[in-house]
Amino acid sequence: MIFFVAFLLFSFSFAQAGTLVEMKTSMGTIKLELEDEKAPITVNNFLNYVDEKFYDGTIFHRVIDKFMIQGGGFDQTAKRKETKAQIKNEADNGLLNNKGTIAMARTGVIDSATSQFFINLVDNNFLNHRGKTGNTYGYAVFGKVIEGMDVVEMIGKAKTIAKSQLFHDYPEPQVIIESVRRLEP
Repeated sequence: MIFFVAFLLFSFSFAQAGTLVEMKTSMGTIKLELEDEKAPITVNNFLNYVDEKFYDGTIFHRVIDKFMIQGGGFDQTAKRKETKAQIKNEADNGLLNNKGTIAMARTGVIDSATSQFFINLVDNNFLNHRGKTGNTYGYAVFGKVIEGMDVVEMIGKAKTIAKSQLFHDYPEPQVIIESVRRLEP
């Protein structure tokens, strides 16, 4: 009986977990659990970049305390990296832009996300799906921080400068994404 209960508990917890990813940064390590079932297009897109080691050596180029940290699109010379095609926005998946969630960055065009992502430092309700227009469609959450939220918050407190017209909240010194890798379940 005990064996059966232990087996059920193990099976249940294993079935609930999404893909795990480890992001090593110059300020510490962040572990993420992705929402494979609720955001399949977004997770697949992110994992394609992960598997190609696209994020290695990129930077967090936009850091706003009490809002979010954004990265995944620029190298250490602040040059934009070439990306894959834009993906469908899954912001209507029921996941909310709460503290510690990771979501896709995009332009004003609803389906314009490619490689850039952000991690929410607070509950950002105004980023949630609220309608079908560009202003209300929202930003697709596709996972959450399960370890290293202290690192995320430390990055959020980084000193920033207005580096150029493009970079108004640029961390100085840079915060580098050293590697992003899948973890074995």
